[in-house]
Amino acid sequence: MPSTRVFLAVTRVRAVLTLRALGLGDLLTAFPALRGLKRRFTDHVHLLAAPRALWPIARASGAVDAIVPTVGLHDVHAPALGVDVAVNLHGRGPQSHRWLLASEPGTLLAYRHADVAASANGPVWKVAEHEVPRWCRLLRAYDIECDPRELDLEPPPGPFVPALSGATVLHPGAGAGARRWPSRRWAALARSEYHEGHSVVITAGPSEGVLAAAIADASGVPTTVVDTSHDLGALARTIAVAERVVSGDTGVAHLATALRTPSVVLYGPTPPALWGPPADRPWNVALWAGRVGDPHGTAPDRGLLELTVADVVLALRELPPRRVARHTELRAHAPTATRNVGRRVRSG
Repeated sequence: MPSTRVFLAVTRVRAVLTLRALGLGDLLTAFPALRGLKRRFTDHVHLLAAPRALWPIARASGAVDAIVPTVGLHDVHAPALGVDVAVNLHGRGPQSHRWLLASEPGTLLAYRHADVAASANGPVWKVAEHEVPRWCRLLRAYDIECDPRELDLEPPPGPFVPALSGATVLHPGAGAGARRWPSRRWAALARSEYHEGHSVVITAGPSEGVLAAAIADASGVPTTVVDTSHDLGALARTIAVAERVVSGDTGVAHLATALRTPSVVLYGPTPPALWGPPADRPWNVALWAGRVGDPHGTAPDRGLLELTVADVVLALRELPPRRVARHTELRAHAPTATRNVGRRVRSG
């Protein structure tokens, strides 16, 4: 695992400090904004306040020079850096605004919040806006060019496992129960893929090893379980060599988009119009039953339960080969392409 480049307290450095203290998918959707900042402030050091584990992906973006290790906004204080520019790609404020202002920046780039005077010149936050264009719109309000198509990622350096090349990768985990498709359906999908001639890899993130192993056992067919919980670089390299990926609404879905690996993403409580892959990448397909719910709920969302194994198998059969995705020129950015199941279906 590559060592983390950590930037700790310094004084009066010519730097841009960007706050995005969230997860893998959040970081990947911020790539266009981070790259826009890198082009605009070419002679600055670019610091990202984010969890330390994200460093391999942040570094591979080419837009981040070092990490300021951060976990949320409440248990870590902002470093007293005296930076030139502080950028809030974390949220609408006020807590995140104040976190950045604690570093005494020369300039704050942030959405407007009535409780934070320093944000008065920022644009107005829109609730129903896709996460990628949201942050590009913020930067454009400050005359910083940002291209929402700049989502691509080169895999971080490190060893590849040849046996994983060309496999169907299944990632059953997600950050909340509402976004986790039932285990028995993942097992059925693994069987289907194996019997259609595909090798099957099941990936496990933090605290997901038992889940992945149980699905592998229940499938009754040869599978490979890969635990990438301690190395996001290894996860990215696994997705990069896969033929296609199936995941829920989680960071792996955004990795597939960034690495141009064909994928099917299962959405439940959150509309893919807010977080899904853009329509100019038709090899990344979002399945959604058209229902909205609580993305942080503990039980599987009822809309997610309406997506059957047959729905996923059909979507997989229609995916283009990986080589097509890797060599396709992207068109102008468009809203997320969604296959709306839009019907009551029985549970698998």
